[in-house]
Amino acid sequence: MKSSSNRLIAERALAIRPFIVMEILEKAKAMESRGEKIIHMEIGEPDFDTPDVINQAAIEAIRLNLTKYTHSLGLAELRTAISRSINDEYGVVVDPEQIIVTTGTSAGMLLTFAALLNPGEEVVLSDPGYPCYSKFVDVVGGKPVYIHLNEQEGWEPSLSQIESVLSSKTKCIVVNSPMNPTGTIMSKTSLANIAQLSGPDRMVISDEIYHGMVYEGQAHSILEFTDQAIVINGFSKLHAMTGWRLCYLVVPPQLVRPIQKLQQNLYISAPTISQYAALAALDKAKPDIERMGALYDERRQWLVPCLKEMGFGIPVDPTGAFYVLADARHLSENSYDLVLEILAKAKVALTPGIDFGNNAEGHIRFSYATSLDEIKEACLRLREWLANR
Repeated sequence: MKSSSNRLIAERALAIRPFIVMEILEKAKAMESRGEKIIHMEIGEPDFDTPDVINQAAIEAIRLNLTKYTHSLGLAELRTAISRSINDEYGVVVDPEQIIVTTGTSAGMLLTFAALLNPGEEVVLSDPGYPCYSKFVDVVGGKPVYIHLNEQEGWEPSLSQIESVLSSKTKCIVVNSPMNPTGTIMSKTSLANIAQLSGPDRMVISDEIYHGMVYEGQAHSILEFTDQAIVINGFSKLHAMTGWRLCYLVVPPQLVRPIQKLQQNLYISAPTISQYAALAALDKAKPDIERMGALYDERRQWLVPCLKEMGFGIPVDPTGAFYVLADARHLSENSYDLVLEILAKAKVALTPGIDFGNNAEGHIRFSYATSLDEIKEACLRLREWLANR
């Protein structure tokens, strides 16, 4: 029986598609090792250093030897601070005992899907969407079911689209706003409508990791509309803390203990030093966040018109996160081959749309998590490549 189970896990792992953006990054790094100058617009990682106030809090935690395991739910003071920040931002009261701090959003997703899914049960995902959602679903034996978003409507999922794919096997619906790879911010009405689909037997999971990175309009939390949903958020993007590996889940009371038990067995607890750093991120880093946000918006306002001038299709401007998903089908229907050509000839690293789903094939994702000078140089290189193509 054990051998059969191990074979099943191995088969699932082998069946998982590569994460193409990482392959592009690795190819770009190999070129850099040969002395070539590459402009990186492929990776979804802030180019800013972690704010010093956060670093200093971690250093102080080390100096005080605050390096032991914490409670499996996370530091009580951190969970209280997260609860307070949710109330300040959305006017929603969340019991700190419903917050689970874990090791990055990847771990948060794995814990969530492992707690909710039995083999063969379905998860509604968007196409395009963050590619790793489906990988976590696959690993625990679930089945991804896709809705195809409309580019002309700004890639925003609708209630009718989701309802059209619901079945007796549907256990989870994943929404992401602001969205990777499109920069879409879901409207209050859309999110409120989708929230009504969430309950004890079918849970909406709202990935809110890009909250705070909003340049027009407002990002709403699923928690404003229902207490029977799961929020995934963390510190990687807004606070430039990708390597600190810290996430938090907000879950309904009945799911706290199941997810906590998985956390105890799989991770014990989140990194202690990172948790003390996160406390400073919430309490002291607002000026840094505002500074980074203003620079992201400046880049966005420069990049989007530039891409349009070069002929890339962007029917609805992105207003959140740090991504632009641009239509490049006038150049090629094969986005993977196209980004390899751009990397080889223009020395600009980008992510092919196919990494985010079949519905994004022929598109390219541009990340503006790089300096404005680098973005301007990338556009010069792209113009030259297009002129000579």
